[in-house]
Amino acid sequence: MTDDRPPLITHIIHRLDYGGLENGLVNLINRMPPERYRHTIICLTDYNPEFCSRIRQPDIVVFALHKHEGHDLGLYGRCWSLLRRLRPAIVHTRNLAALEMQLPAWLAGVRARVHGEHGWDRDPVLMHPRHHRLRRWLRPLVSHYIALSGEIAGYLETRINVAPERISQIINGVDRERFHPGQDHSPLPAGFAPSGTWVIGTVGRLEKVKDQLNLTRAFIRLTEILPGARQRLRLVIIGEGSLRVEIENLLNEAGLRDLAWLPGSRDDVPELLRSFDLFVLPSQAEGISNTILEAMACGLPVVATEVGGNAELVVAGETGRLVTASDPEALALAIQEYVDDPGRMRAHGAAGRQRIEERFSMEAMVDAYLKVYDKVLKIPLSP
Repeated sequence: MTDDRPPLITHIIHRLDYGGLENGLVNLINRMPPERYRHTIICLTDYNPEFCSRIRQPDIVVFALHKHEGHDLGLYGRCWSLLRRLRPAIVHTRNLAALEMQLPAWLAGVRARVHGEHGWDRDPVLMHPRHHRLRRWLRPLVSHYIALSGEIAGYLETRINVAPERISQIINGVDRERFHPGQDHSPLPAGFAPSGTWVIGTVGRLEKVKDQLNLTRAFIRLTEILPGARQRLRLVIIGEGSLRVEIENLLNEAGLRDLAWLPGSRDDVPELLRSFDLFVLPSQAEGISNTILEAMACGLPVVATEVGGNAELVVAGETGRLVTASDPEALALAIQEYVDDPGRMRAHGAAGRQRIEERFSMEAMVDAYLKVYDKVLKIPLSP
C-alpha cells in the first residue's frame, strides 16, 4: 500500500529545551507548510515539556533516547531501532552532539541525511583534534550540510574538506510580528527602572561561552567611569545557568546588586527585549545569534563581541558596535558611547530593525530549508 502523506523529516538534537538552536527548529516546524513535509523530533537525552508546548503544528511527536553519561554505545542501537520504525525520508542532525547519529540513520536505510552546524562553544582553533576527525570520518554519510554562518561554511570547506556544492548557508529568520519595536519598561520590577534610566540587557544561558561575567564587569566599570551611572544605568540578565552565583557575587562585592535584575529563564522574551534600551551580547564564541536578530527586530542597537557570525549580523557603526571578546574595558566604553549619545542609540536601533525586514525574514529561512530538503530528495525545485 502506498503512503500518500508528505515525506517525513526526523530532526535529531541533543535536547529540546530553551536555546537558540531549539528555537530555530521550532520556528522552522511551525512555519513549514504541512502539505510539504511532516516532522518528528528525536532528543538524544530528554526534552522540556514546557518548551515543547511552543510547537504549534499538530501531531508532532517528540522522542527521548535518554542518553547515559559518557559514551553510551546503546544509544546507536536505540536510534537505529526508532528510525527503522519511523522510516523517515530525511534525517536532519544538528551540531556535533548529534552528528554521530548519521551512522544509525545510514544503517537504517534513510536515503537523505542532512547535518546542520549552528555554532561552537569555542574557536575552532581551540577544538580538540578528535572533533575535527569525527567530522571528517562521518562526512561521506552526510548528503548535505547547512551552515548558519560564513565562518562555519568556511570551516567545513577548509578543515573538513566538504565540497562547496554540498553546503548551504542559512541564517535563522525572525518572527517580525512577535519581535517588534515598542519601548516599554513595564515588564521590569516596579521601581527598578525609573524615568530617565537606561536599561542595558542581555539574553542567554548563564554559561562560560556566553560570558555574562564580561558584561557584569563592564557594568561595574561603567559605574566607575560614567558620572551618575548608579542613578542612570540598570542591568538586566535574562537566562539561567552555572554562572549565576558568580555574577551575583561580583555585583554584591561592587555594591550594585540592587541595580541588576536576574529573573532566570523567561517565556516573555519579546516583551523583556522591548524593556531594554541597549542589547549586549558578550559571548566568547557564537554561530549566528538568534538573540542578536531578535534584539534588532525589537529596534535595539547591539553591542556584541567580534566572534563567530556576529559581524555578519551587526553592521558596525550602523546598527551597533563590535568589540574584542573577554575585554570588559572595551565593552564598557562601547556601551558608554550609546549612553552618552541617545540619538545614535535610537538611529542604530531603527537601522537594525530595517536590516531585519530586508535580510532576515522567517519566510526566507523556511524557503531556504525547503530547497535543501527538496534537493536531497531529488524533488524538482519550483520555478
